Amino acid sequence: MTPSSPSLDPAQCAALLRQAKSAVALTGAGVSTGAGIPDFRGPNGLYVTRRYDPELVFSIDHFRKDPRMFYEFTRDFMGTLQKVKPTFTHRFLARLEGLGMLKGVVTQNIDALHRYAGSRRVVEIHGSYWSATCISCRGAAAQAKSYEWWEESIRKSPRSPVLCCGTCGGVIKPDVVFFGEAVRGFEEAVQMVEGCDLLLVLGSSLAVYPAASLPQLTRAAVVLVNKGGVALAPAANRFFVEARLDDYFSQVAERLGIAIETA
Repeated sequence: MTPSSPSLDPAQCAALLRQAKSAVALTGAGVSTGAGIPDFRGPNGLYVTRRYDPELVFSIDHFRKDPRMFYEFTRDFMGTLQKVKPTFTHRFLARLEGLGMLKGVVTQNIDALHRYAGSRRVVEIHGSYWSATCISCRGAAAQAKSYEWWEESIRKSPRSPVLCCGTCGGVIKPDVVFFGEAVRGFEEAVQMVEGCDLLLVLGSSLAVYPAASLPQLTRAAVVLVNKGGVALAPAANRFFVEARLDDYFSQVAERLGIAIETA
């Protein structure tokens, strides 16, 4: 963001949402930090506080050799998830979709909070813990399991990886994208962004590719709301708002006359 970048107050954002026919949201870690999930790489993130090496935790080659480090990280992360709920912004986006004002969400986050908030069309390009697959048989035995299923499985297996419930005995891997794996649903994400008439970029510095390339694919208005800088060049139809997401969108919701249930 630069001083010359055009900004947008909540009333103006509400007006853009009223006019839009196919709005889309792109979300990053900043949406979930408001729920109490620190950015993994931030000063209070698990990479730092528990001294995890992300190059090993999320290495598919290392996982195949020894999945214990990933499972240790997962137990810590799920311990954090037990204490959090979707934020106002998560619930606001779900409400917009329910009202037909938002076509869907593309997210870089793996916490599945958009789904828990009630969003139906969610493209998780880095995957999430929402489903899982056996790395040996690639079967569907563990697909579409809920977070509660993971919590119970890990509780029953506190010191070892979760094994396939089939006959192969392979290790179950949550459908989180590791280094060395392709992102998920990116074609759908591209189609959503190219076809939108308003793009909300929320809680992302746009520093990680390929997600960072998505705002460049649309000629529609782009509203970027983030605490801190965003790696996107200013343009006449790009609006940069430095604000806390929940504070900003509570005002947008008020201007739209939309009531959001308290979590």
